[in-house]
Amino acid sequence: MQDVLASYRPGVAFDEMMDAEGEVRPSYQALHSTLGRSTPAELKTIAESLANNYVQAGVTFDIGGVERPFPLDLVPRVIASPEWETIEAGVAQRVRALEAFLADVYSDARVISDGVIPSQLITSSNHFHRAVWGVHPGNGVRIHVAGVDLIRTPEGDVRVLEDNVRVPSGVSYVMTNRSAMVTALPDAFANQRIRPVASYPQRLLAALRLAATPAVDNPTVVVLTPGVYNSAYFEHTLLARTMGVELVEGRDLECRRGKVFMRTTGGLQRVDVIYRRIDDEYIDPVHFRSDSMLGVPGLVNAVRTGGVVLANAIGNGVADDKLIYTYVPDLIRYYLGEQPVIANVDTWRLEEDEAREEVLDRLDELVVKPVDGSGGKGIVIGPRASKEELDALRARVTADPRGWIAQPVVQLSTVPTLIDDELKPRHVDLRPFAVNSGDEVWVLPGGLTRVALPEGELVVNSSQGGGSKDTWVLSPPAHRPSVTLAEEEPAVAEPPEPLVEEPPARPAGPPRAGRPALLLTKKVIQRSQEEQQQQAGSPRRPTGEDASC
Repeated sequence: MQDVLASYRPGVAFDEMMDAEGEVRPSYQALHSTLGRSTPAELKTIAESLANNYVQAGVTFDIGGVERPFPLDLVPRVIASPEWETIEAGVAQRVRALEAFLADVYSDARVISDGVIPSQLITSSNHFHRAVWGVHPGNGVRIHVAGVDLIRTPEGDVRVLEDNVRVPSGVSYVMTNRSAMVTALPDAFANQRIRPVASYPQRLLAALRLAATPAVDNPTVVVLTPGVYNSAYFEHTLLARTMGVELVEGRDLECRRGKVFMRTTGGLQRVDVIYRRIDDEYIDPVHFRSDSMLGVPGLVNAVRTGGVVLANAIGNGVADDKLIYTYVPDLIRYYLGEQPVIANVDTWRLEEDEAREEVLDRLDELVVKPVDGSGGKGIVIGPRASKEELDALRARVTADPRGWIAQPVVQLSTVPTLIDDELKPRHVDLRPFAVNSGDEVWVLPGGLTRVALPEGELVVNSSQGGGSKDTWVLSPPAHRPSVTLAEEEPAVAEPPEPLVEEPPARPAGPPRAGRPALLLTKKVIQRSQEEQQQQAGSPRRPTGEDASC
């Protein structure tokens, strides 16, 4: 039998599966053994089945107006338990610091008066909205959901690439990827203790209910979507279904006397919490874009009077401005009195004369990004840009230095990826998702691993042609009571943890029939796995993938 891994050769980047000597890392040993027993033809057949069933299930995205299956590579990313503890702590720390920052800049602005951040940096941000200055959420939470993008350097260090606290997307792919992979590689799941991801909708729903006014005993929560033509509509439907709440559009809601109501067949129903998937600019035509047909007139006033809670809050974008990102380590020290658990990527602030002069001299060596860009749009990778592109970039940076940052070209770590019928190294990043209830910041064990499919490509965004991988966070061995952050977890051959958590304390709504198993490989999938698929439901066909993903 041909060994699919026999010709696998990592490049100069840090490889997640193999070390510099070509030895398999402990956390990948069980998966490496599973892959080694498969032929190229078998892996290709599984990959084709995954793609076909993703199309049938509506897990697609849009590139250039063409609906395509969301590429899911069948080789997962594996994260050892000790390393995940560090990532989990670092992500939660950033969310807590950014939460404190937002509470501050929309009230006393001590961070400015104490000289931590220049005032002009805040007021010049396109996402600092004075319309919500002085608004204090009931339980103090503005960042209910966060996505923090992480990369690994060639030296093996994990770094934060950017923060997403406006409307972070992609968690639906985490759940659907797991449902697909549990059927595609059942043997790999049987040989490892992989932490489940199925509890995310219940965690999110619980956090949203806690955000409601304390006087409300049974708050009504809805998911607000721009509609079927939005590229992330698949995610909106999946989250609404798995939380057991209504999916609404702006035209389904109306504001009356500082409160928000939902139109139903039985009349108007009060809405207490809105998990909105609409950008600030379109959320309320009274305060923002007057031509918006997606939002709800009067919504900002309802928020200001406490008549409704928006998750995430309006104005959060000032916290994930890429220029503010360069100050997050300082914000962690200032608000929390702690050292950052995970460092930033080295970054030049182009509004500073000396830094701008250096960057303009080295444009052909660096990566230059717009501070409010998303989805990989607007990024210029100097070594790959033409002279004309660099000249145009130089003119834009000179005209608006506040709008840009620069970073060194980082060779992202690689994971084996099936290309045609061979496993080859491809660059990846990781977006863990955090849910903030006000009592704790919970980090979903896993996250969205995005992979750049073309050889040598460093932009992993699916809107730029990238794909995804399932992310397996290994549980610590049952016999070990605790772990240390410096220790890497060896592979263990123990029964897997259940892939679906216990039902939530509060019912999330009636279950709905799911699609059949994506792949019927080797044996019938266990009941818990079928329940997870049923819980995920049968989403409607989307029009594409969110630009921020």
